[in-house]
Parts: sequence; structure tokens; C-alpha cells
Amino acid sequence: MSKTEGPPEGWSPARSTALYQIAGWGEPYFSINAQGHVEVRPDPRLERRIDLFDLVQDLEARGLNLPLLIRFSDILADRIRRLNEAFAKAISEYNYDGTYQGVYPVKVNQQRHVVEEIVEFGRPWNYGLEAGSKPELLIALAASQDPGGLIICNGYKDENYIETAILAKGFDKTVIIVLERIEELDIAFKASEKLGIRPTLGVRAKLTAKGIGRWADSAGDRAKFGLTATEIVEVIDRLQAKGMLDCLQLLHFHIGSQISSIRPIKTALREATHIFVELARMGAPMKYFDVGGGLAVDYDGSKTDFHASRNYDIQEYASDVVSAVHEACKDANVTPPTLVSESGRAIVAHQSCLVFEVVGVSEVPIVEPELPGPGSNKILRDLYEAFTGVTSQNVQEAWHDASQAKEEAFTLFKLGYLSMRERAEAERLFWACCGKFLNIVRRLQTVPEELQDLEKVMAAIFYCNFSVFQSAPDSWAIDQLFPIMPIHRLDEEPTRRGTIADLTCDSDGCIDHFIDVQDVKNVLELHPYDPTKPYYLGLFLNGAYQEILGDLHNLFGDTNCVHVQLGREGYHVAHVVKGDSITEVLHYVQYNPESMVESVRRQAERALRNGQISLAQVRLLMRHYEDSLTAYTYLARNE
Repeated sequence: MSKTEGPPEGWSPARSTALYQIAGWGEPYFSINAQGHVEVRPDPRLERRIDLFDLVQDLEARGLNLPLLIRFSDILADRIRRLNEAFAKAISEYNYDGTYQGVYPVKVNQQRHVVEEIVEFGRPWNYGLEAGSKPELLIALAASQDPGGLIICNGYKDENYIETAILAKGFDKTVIIVLERIEELDIAFKASEKLGIRPTLGVRAKLTAKGIGRWADSAGDRAKFGLTATEIVEVIDRLQAKGMLDCLQLLHFHIGSQISSIRPIKTALREATHIFVELARMGAPMKYFDVGGGLAVDYDGSKTDFHASRNYDIQEYASDVVSAVHEACKDANVTPPTLVSESGRAIVAHQSCLVFEVVGVSEVPIVEPELPGPGSNKILRDLYEAFTGVTSQNVQEAWHDASQAKEEAFTLFKLGYLSMRERAEAERLFWACCGKFLNIVRRLQTVPEELQDLEKVMAAIFYCNFSVFQSAPDSWAIDQLFPIMPIHRLDEEPTRRGTIADLTCDSDGCIDHFIDVQDVKNVLELHPYDPTKPYYLGLFLNGAYQEILGDLHNLFGDTNCVHVQLGREGYHVAHVVKGDSITEVLHYVQYNPESMVESVRRQAERALRNGQISLAQVRLLMRHYEDSLTAYTYLARNE
């Protein structure tokens, strides 16, 4: 449990900065200003900043309801710039004779505006695209319109996929088919013979070196993709037998997403560079060395090898890649290749944040208990004694007494020896005890094991206008940590501890694990909720995977989305992507809204004929029904 000190004197934005660790995960894009609002610095080379709270209110005034996904295009541009400049610096420092040409893996965020902006912002560096499926190849071919572009083709491939990729060689770009299974070589041979075009091929190697954390099994002998050493040699021999060894030009490997430690990357590079020089020695004109993805994002700001962080930066990563390939090629007297990385998460995670509103709070009711009357049940007197007698020295004993009394009270109620009112009084006394215990525990240096979950037990539930399954599915599916914090009121002390619940009727639709300095905390520091005033929370660094993985649980659809860019006169909204209406999500699940309206109308008419409903009520019902079909799937604020 994270230890919380007593009430600070004079809360400040600086205290909020430390509490929510924004200086760690948010640097250099997010910070807290003097007004206690989160502010965004989309281009760190400029001093211009955007007050996120003011931006949200401005967007709401334009008719864009929350929840709202905000993409900062300038952050996306800066991420691409940082990656390319890091490799350029490393290439210069090591006098590397090759170049760097990165590709963006479309699977990480396939949204059209995102891909188009990546192509636009990557143009100065000839930044390419990676496709992991046939649909993504179609996207890449349409989006990559510049001469000299690079498209890497990964994933399972059928004949149509490979033929499309080979035919695209006729464009003024490089399209490389990476063999992930040995069977794909036969498909490539057949397609090449049919089309009369020699393909450009690569091989994905199964390394013995593994990544770290959840995606460690992306490499190794039983990895889903990649060729073993035996299969790579077979590819070489079969290409040579057909006089096509010159088609093999790329080596690719991938040891997993979110590699939080630099050590597995170094280990993988040592193995992969040896494979690369061996392929060159065997006669293949190797021109590309593709290190795959894995460049991590520091979600918790700790700069460690914790799974939600990373213990290296982009420059160290680029330098390690360049130095490893440089040394291997120099020692083997092999021409240095073009270096390729498929960094997706590190490119797009920072550029978007989800802003949503608290719509209600459920808190443990704590009232100052009164002394039970003389005729009260002994259980109630025991609970009151635990409440009045607790001190920092006996808090563990008092907890045991209160817990035992509560269990006995519930047992007596089930056996009929305790009335409903007495049970309710027992519950009130127990929660009053817990509130007092918690105040003591927060001041202890060492917390007894039985009381370490008390903070979570006593936490309020903040109900919020969004869907975890739609907007943060990784939080539910794989316990991914995202920075979550209020975007305003950060000059006020957050005196509540809470978890976050979404609008869905699923008990899994909640977030109860949050970033912390030490490990993971089960509650988030929040402010008292006033239903008469908006209270906005932001979920940050969610630009990778979340949008495309989101589902329609309870038919909550895509959120409203805006692309915000800096201009000379401040920010402007470059694109607006309206969220799903109820009609649209009903179409997704094969309903016909017009037929639904007619069905409800017939039932209303029948009820009217039978005198069960008035004509005015019919009109109101039908107006609500038809208006709802065109409405946003999320809650609308009552004005």
C-alpha cells in the first residue's frame, strides 16, 4: 500500500505534479500550470502551450460531448522527429556507413487521420509503413505516395497478399515481403513465376534471445512467427537453386512489445547481427536490418525496468542498435545495411488522451456513532468499544475485534436473532471503525498485513462517462497501466481515494490499478465531487492499440475525437471525427432502426387502444425513442 502522509499545509500544483508523477511520464509534453490545470506542450521546441481544461470546455462549447479523445498532431510529429534524429545522431557518432529508414506498424493505430499524419510528418525522413495483414497492406499502398517509400509486409500471407505486394514493386517504392513461415516461400515462388516479377524478400528469424514481461514469448523456439536457423538455411538453398538468392535482402526479428529493459535488446542484437553477417557470407545481398518493435513507453514515469516503464531512452536505444550492427559488419567486412525499426507504441502513445467526466460517486457512509442503548445487542456494544478504544498502538487488535463482531452480526441476522435495523446499525458501526482505523494506518510507518487493503476497501467509486472496454481495453484485458489524473483543480488537495467505474453494466468495467512511485496502487487520489460542477479526468498515453482494440460492450461506441494542432495564433482543430450514434452501433449488430421504431410504435398504439397509456405519453415516448437513435451512445450532461 502506498503510504500517504498527513494533510499538507497549503496544497499546490507542485504537490500535484509529484503526486501524479506527471514530470516522469508526461515529460516533455504534459505538465501542470499555476492555475492547477494540465497543460500540453505539443512541440517541446516551442514555448506555446495549451491549457487542457480550457480546451475541453472550448470543444464542449462547439457541441462535442464527452467522452472526448483528443489527438495532438504536433506530439505525433515530435515523436517521429525524435526517433529519426536519435538514429541520425548515433549514425554520425559511430561513423556508420549505412542509413536509417524507419517504418510505422499500421496495426498500432490504423485510424486514417493518424496514418495520414504519420506519412506527412515522416516525409523529411522518408519514413515508411509496415503492414501485418492484407487490409493493412492496402492502407499502406494507398497512403505511401512518395517516391522511395519503404513498405514492410509482415503477418500471415496468402497468394493474393503476396501477389499484391510483388505487383506494387512497379511503384517507385520498395516493398519487401518478410517470410514468417517457410510455406510462404512456395507462395512467393508461384506468384513470381505467374507475374514474371522477382520479389524482394526478407526473413524473420526466431531468436533464442527473448524479451521481457508479457510479450517475452514473441521470440524463442515456440514463437508464433519466424523461421528457425534450419528454415533460414533452407530458404537460402532454395533461392540459390532457383537463381533468386539476390531477392533476399532483409533480416527481421521481433522480441516483443514494450521491452522495458535495454538488456534483452542488447542480447537480441548480438544474436541477430551474427545471423545477418552469416546470410551475407552465404551470398545474399543483405541491404536491410529490421530490429522490429519493442521500443517502450514510460507509462508510470519511474524510468525502471518495471513492465509499465523503461530503463533507457530513445537515444540509448538508437545508439545500441547502430553500434551493434556497426561492429558486426566491420568485423565481418560486410557492407552496413539500412537500419529499420518498427516502433509503433513509442510513436503514437503520447499523441492522444481521453477526457471524461465524473457523473456520480458512491462513498462508504461514515457517521459518528452513538453509544448503543442499554438493551442493545452485545455485538453493537462490542463494535462501539472497538471504535472508541482504538489507538495507533492497538489498531491491529481493534481491527480483529471489529471484524469478528461484524461477522457475528451477519451470522446472527441469518439465524433470525438480529433485526434488520440492528444489522444496519452494525454495518454503520463497522464502517465508522474502518474510517478511524484508516486515519491511523495512514500515519503508520509499518502497516500490519491485515490492514494493507483497508485503503482499497474504503475507497469511493467514481462513476465516469466512458467505457473501459471501448477506450482502454488493455486496462481490462492485460492490466495495462495508464496515467490517469484530474485535468483541473490541481491546486486543491485531493482528499478522496477512489477507483473508477465506467458506464457499462459489467463488474469488470472499472479501473482499480494506477501508477505509483513504488509499484502499483489500488486507489487514485481525487477531489470531492460536486454534482453541480463538471469534474474532468484524463487518461493519457493511450494512443497505441486502444482505439482499434475497443469493443462495443453495452453498445457504447467510438468516442468523439478531435485532432488539435498548434498555429501562430494558438491551437486550431484540424479534424473532427464524430463518435458513433446509437443508430450506427445498432447497424453494427444487424438491427434496422426504422423497423425498431415501427415495432415500438405498434406496441404504443395497442397500449393506447387498451387505455394503458395516454396520447401525450405516446408522443413523448416516440420522441424520446427516435431522438435517442440519433444521439451519442454516452451520457449527455443535464444543462
